[in-house]
Amino acid sequence: MQTETAVTEISFWERNRMLIKGFLIGFLILIMMIPTVFLFQLVNERQARQQEVINEVSSKWGASQTITGPMIAIPYYSKTDKAKKTAYYLPESLDVSGNMSPEVRHRSLYDVKLYRSDLTLSGKFNPVTAEELQILPEDMYWNEAHLIMGVGDAKGLEEEVSISLNGKEQMMEAGTPDNSLFAEGLNIPLHDELKNKMDYTIHIKIKGSSDLRFVPLGKTTQVALNSTWKDPAFDGQYLPSKTPEITSKGFTAYWKVLQVSRSYPQTWKEGTYDVSKSAFGVKLIQPTDGYAMTERCVKYAILFIALTFTVFFFMEIMQKRQVHPLQYILVGFALCIFYTLLLSISEYAGFNPAYLIASSATVTLIGSYVWSIFKKLKIALGFTIALSALYGYIFILIQLQDYALIFGSIGLFVILAVIMFYSGKIDWYGSARHNKEIASA
Repeated sequence: MQTETAVTEISFWERNRMLIKGFLIGFLILIMMIPTVFLFQLVNERQARQQEVINEVSSKWGASQTITGPMIAIPYYSKTDKAKKTAYYLPESLDVSGNMSPEVRHRSLYDVKLYRSDLTLSGKFNPVTAEELQILPEDMYWNEAHLIMGVGDAKGLEEEVSISLNGKEQMMEAGTPDNSLFAEGLNIPLHDELKNKMDYTIHIKIKGSSDLRFVPLGKTTQVALNSTWKDPAFDGQYLPSKTPEITSKGFTAYWKVLQVSRSYPQTWKEGTYDVSKSAFGVKLIQPTDGYAMTERCVKYAILFIALTFTVFFFMEIMQKRQVHPLQYILVGFALCIFYTLLLSISEYAGFNPAYLIASSATVTLIGSYVWSIFKKLKIALGFTIALSALYGYIFILIQLQDYALIFGSIGLFVILAVIMFYSGKIDWYGSARHNKEIASA
C-alpha cells in the first residue's frame, strides 16, 4: 500500500509539474514589472532635467514670443465708476512678414532649440473718435493716448524697435501705460495723429525659444513667415490659410485671419478681453525626442519579458532540460538593463544609434547565456535570431506613430499564432511518457 501511494504522488507531480512551472514563470513576469516602474521614473527624471536646462537657457536668451499689436490705448473718465479707465482701438489692417533663423545651443547633455526673428509689421488705423464707444469727447484724455504693442519676453529684443507713422520714424519705448492686456511691451505717445488715418510700419528683431506667435488684432490680419527649420508644428487658434511649403531647406507659411472669426471687437472700453487666446504661429519641434522614444520602448517591457520567458519555457520543455527560476530572473534583469543602456547612450549618441548598441549588447548577452544553459549552438542561434527580430519589430513599431496600433495588433496576432502552434506540439501532461511507463510495467 505504501508503494502504491508513493507511485501516485510521483505521478501527480509528473503530470502537473509543467502547470506549476508555468504559474511560477507567470509570477516571475509580474515580479519583473517592478523594475519597469523604476525605469519609467528614471526616464521622467531625466526628461525633467532636460526641461530645467531648456528653461534656464530660455530665461537668458528669450522665452516663447507672442507679438501682440499694435493697438491704440486712450484713457477716459468713466462717470459710472467715477474712475479712470482705458479704451482700446485696433488697427484696420495688420500685415506681418519675416523670417525665423533657428539656432540649437548645446548645454550639458541637451540641445536647446532657439531662434532669431526679423519681422516687419505694417498696416493702418482709421481715425479715432469717441463716438465709436459712446464716450463724450471731453471725457477722453487725448493727450495721454499711446500706441502700444506686446511681446512675450522683452529680454529677447536685439535692437531698438523703430516705428514709422505716416512716414515719420521714431523709436518705441519700453513698457506700456496699461499692462492689463500683456505684461511686457512697447509704446509711443500719440497726439495729432489720432485725427487722421494712420499708416504704420514697425521693424522688430527679437530672439526666442521654441515658438513664435502672433495675435490677430487687425480687422484683417495676414502673416507670412519663412524659416530654414525643417520640422515646424503650426499651432494656436488658427492653422495656415494655405498649405505650408515644407522642404529639406525649411518652410514657408501664410495665415489670413478676419475680425469676424475672433472673440473680441475692434474697439472696446469696458472689461478686458484675453486677446492672447487668439494667438497662432509656429513651434520648432525636434522630430526625434530621445526621452519620448525611450518611454515608448519601456511600455513594451512586459511584451519583451513575457515573450522571452515563454520561449525559454518552451525550450525547457522541448529540450527536456530544467531551467532554474534564478536563470529566468537573470534574463529578465538583462532585458531591463537594456532600457538603462538605451537611455544613457541616447543622451550622447541619439536614439537610433543607442537602440542599435543597446539591443546588440542585450541580444549577445542573452544569446550567449542560452548557449551556456542548453549547450546547443542551433538553439542559441535560433533564440538570438528570434530576440533580434523582436527588437527590430519594436523599433519599427515605435517609429510608426500613426500606424502603431494596427501594426502592433497584427504583429501580436502573428506572435500569438506561432506560440499557439508550437504549444500544440507539447505533451503538457506527460501522457505519452506515462503510457510508456504503463506499457513497460
